[in-house]
Amino acid sequence: MNDIPTGGPTRYEIRVQGRLEPRWAAWFEGLTLTTEGGVTCLHGPVADQAALHGLLARIRDLGIELISVSRLGP
Repeated sequence: MNDIPTGGPTRYEIRVQGRLEPRWAAWFEGLTLTTEGGVTCLHGPVADQAALHGLLARIRDLGIELISVSRLGP
């Protein structure tokens, strides 16, 4: 049984290696970017699983090292 909420966007935190400038937020569908040390955290609501996979594909296409993906909740 699937216990993931389906009533709306779910918040995610995606951590990647390297420093992304805040201007990249628009390319990542408006997610908030924060950088600490050499790690950038993208966080915010993601509409659905298809949108999440699209974001991960963009990270892959840029050649950015993915550290983690965490579901934070609605």
